[in-house]
Amino acid sequence: MTFDELRDKAHALPLKPGVYIMQNAASEVIYVGKAKALKNRVSQYFQDQSRHNEKTRAMVSQIDHFDVIVVQSEFEALVLECALIKRHQPRYNILLKDSKGFPYIRLSPGEYPRFSLVSKAEDDGARYFGPYGSRGASQGIIDALREALRLPSCRRKFPRDIGKERPCLNFHMGVCDGYCRLEMDQTQYKRSTDQAVRLLEGRLDEVMDELTAEMELAAEELRFEKAAQLRDRIRSIQLLSKRQKAVAGSLADTDVVGYHRGEAKSCFVVLHYIGGELAAKDWELLAVPMEDEQTTVSTLAAQYYGGRGQLPRQILLPCDIDEQVELARMLTEAVGRKVEVLTPQRGAKMELVKLARENAAEEVLRATTAEERRSKLTEALGVLLGLEEPPHRIEAFDISNTGSSDIVASMTVHIDGRPLKRDYRHFKLKDMPHADDYASMEQVVERRFRRYLDGDEKFGDLPDLLLIDGGAGQVKAAQEALDKLGLGDIPAYGMVKDGRHRTRALEAGDGREIGIQANQALFAMVGRIQEETHRFAIEFHRQQQAGHLKGSALDDIPGVGPARKAQLLKGFKSVKAVKGASLEELAAVVPQNTAQAVYRHFHPAENQEGKDETP
Repeated sequence: MTFDELRDKAHALPLKPGVYIMQNAASEVIYVGKAKALKNRVSQYFQDQSRHNEKTRAMVSQIDHFDVIVVQSEFEALVLECALIKRHQPRYNILLKDSKGFPYIRLSPGEYPRFSLVSKAEDDGARYFGPYGSRGASQGIIDALREALRLPSCRRKFPRDIGKERPCLNFHMGVCDGYCRLEMDQTQYKRSTDQAVRLLEGRLDEVMDELTAEMELAAEELRFEKAAQLRDRIRSIQLLSKRQKAVAGSLADTDVVGYHRGEAKSCFVVLHYIGGELAAKDWELLAVPMEDEQTTVSTLAAQYYGGRGQLPRQILLPCDIDEQVELARMLTEAVGRKVEVLTPQRGAKMELVKLARENAAEEVLRATTAEERRSKLTEALGVLLGLEEPPHRIEAFDISNTGSSDIVASMTVHIDGRPLKRDYRHFKLKDMPHADDYASMEQVVERRFRRYLDGDEKFGDLPDLLLIDGGAGQVKAAQEALDKLGLGDIPAYGMVKDGRHRTRALEAGDGREIGIQANQALFAMVGRIQEETHRFAIEFHRQQQAGHLKGSALDDIPGVGPARKAQLLKGFKSVKAVKGASLEELAAVVPQNTAQAVYRHFHPAENQEGKDETP
């Protein structure tokens, strides 16, 4: 279907809740979404493309046809959307990598059982502990148990491999008792495993009493090395107990959801709390989604908790979502008890949400380099403007003037969004009888690129994009200058400002505006470029004005030319200091006759007194 046919089909949809399924020419499902009113939601995709971000435009460009499923309620739409996303895994939907549910610790059956982490409990003769809130924290428990009780973590099979090889490094490091040795008492394996099971069951005191008695007996029998080993084991178990206390129990009481959208990556975080204490943290880095925060949080929360057999009693979200009631109902029906989904506005729960957001932001910051962020922004800018390649070198121009005098221009250079100050340039506008922003812009752009054509090394690099401080008129003037020089293939856009003097959009020479506010990071980058270019122009303009002011007082002195004026300013640093200098101080900098002329000019009263006293 053509774009117009897709738009017409969207406008013909009913104003009812449902799910829409976008497909490409190969009938592959590329996006699944839900809507309160199908007509309104789907039509948005086929309206003004400038309002979409780069990912949405890419998705829309691949749509060949779409299907819709009308349902009776928003709740049915949410459930159906979750099921379709899970089934088709569409490339443009934001997807969590791990949706297997809460983990379990498994103890395998047999004479030499081993601990491992699994996604679900099965009827296979093994023992299962959990479920726990986080896979990372649960794996940490297994590792800590092995270390505290010196259980093997290698891949050797017992009793098959007993005595076949030398003990591995773990034995020599003191983190394993070395059950692969022939001289090792193998009954100790069962004792240590039994102690680990009792620790997972919460029977800490029982294990501690047993080990303490064994340590005291070894000390009485003067087996001090054995006593020291048991002492270290007791200390390890004490540390383990604190960790275990945090993740023990069948389920967390409260989950706190956090989300942060970065420039190159985003992050979804879930903090699990047990009895008011932080138990574990789940997080996943994701590509920057095309949806807004509310839609993204709703989608991720439904994916994360949907289909899980165990759920917390309370889930705190970082923002209000339209499907909050429906999500709570879906989760409640899934586990057969009430699950609250809340968005706190104040108090302690709000502080927990802020903490989750901070965790998400930290993960994004750690995972994203500055180079990645800049590259992602220039890539987004290139897609937004329809450029073939991301604009690596951006040159921005601004005009500054005071009426018809002191008309100047600035040129700043940014490489991948970073200022390259060594390439900054400023211009004094020539042959301008009055202020004319259009003519000024045409002149400065022509002069800049003519220097390039003349082989001037200071202007040797061509930009990938011109940003002009102004609207369509200034852009058109710049484009005419480029066309005159045969460089019309360099794209130029104006930086259009809002009422607060912030760049709200980029404007082409034909008046077409391209909004950038939907991408906050891109909006901020273009704003920084505009402000930097304006600052550079204003500073140069003020320098020119200050130069005129300094020169005017000295230019009126007879016999003081440019060379003498330069000597005076070099020696005294300012016109004010020249005015206050004595005749002797002036004579030390310039010749005597010049010093006398300067002194008489600034001290006319003294000259008049001298005349009155002359007979």
